[in-house]
Amino acid sequence: MEELRGLPVANAINEKLIEQIKDMDVLPQLAIIRVGERPDDCAYERGAVKKMEKVGVRCKTYTFAADIDNETFQKEFDKINTDDDIDGILVLRPLPKQLDERAVEIKIDPRKDLDGISPINLARVYAGDESGYAPCTAEAVIEMLDYAGIDIKGKRVTVVGRSLVIGKPVTMLLMRRNATVTVCHTKTVDMKECCRNAEILVAAAGCAHMIKPDYVSEGAVVIDVGINVDEAGNLCGDVDYDGIKDIAAIATPVPGGVGSVTTSVLAKHLVRLSLIHISEPTRH
Repeated sequence: MEELRGLPVANAINEKLIEQIKDMDVLPQLAIIRVGERPDDCAYERGAVKKMEKVGVRCKTYTFAADIDNETFQKEFDKINTDDDIDGILVLRPLPKQLDERAVEIKIDPRKDLDGISPINLARVYAGDESGYAPCTAEAVIEMLDYAGIDIKGKRVTVVGRSLVIGKPVTMLLMRRNATVTVCHTKTVDMKECCRNAEILVAAAGCAHMIKPDYVSEGAVVIDVGINVDEAGNLCGDVDYDGIKDIAAIATPVPGGVGSVTTSVLAKHLVRLSLIHISEPTRH
């Protein structure tokens, strides 16, 4: 089995971005909004900041106390959302329960929405409109497949998971590329058979090692989007990686797979948005 790691994919994206921004007079700026000190949010923020520095764009972090009240937070968000010096916004979610996350999703400027949380951007993705920005993790799956030279057109693909963050948008991105997609979820009857029928299997359920060897067909391509912690406290994916080594043709590891590409897609969206902003006559 060939191991498809994320680092070479990320590096290929980064090189293109560095070339794109080298002649820009004003470098694009990302705003990262974090509420509280959740370890996964802090880790993602560090990774994103590091990636922006590597690509050569600007990045500013806005951190708020976990107990901030909704009215104060919404006012602070509005300031960031309307700041002309900010080209793109990443909100680390989920937000604490006292904050109205839906309000943020609705009012974020779609032109600055880097991670596909705006209903407008999601609608564009579902409509096949390429001006819409898909969630970065969903798009990272497509980047991995493209880098590996896998022709998606006409392939039987099974996506396990139907969340708005990964499952649904990656399904639409795959269909845009003319794949034949089956979506599995907790109510699916005979999920094992649905998975075994797939030439490409995308696991995005958020359940450690749920995809066993008998879920995978001989020669399949397996993309593991899951990030979980196993009983021993180790980071793992949705797929029994060791168990499928003699079955799958290509598979992504966890850690070191899709997650490594997500922040590069974030940077890609930022640069793309910045180029659009530069072309706008009201932008200065």
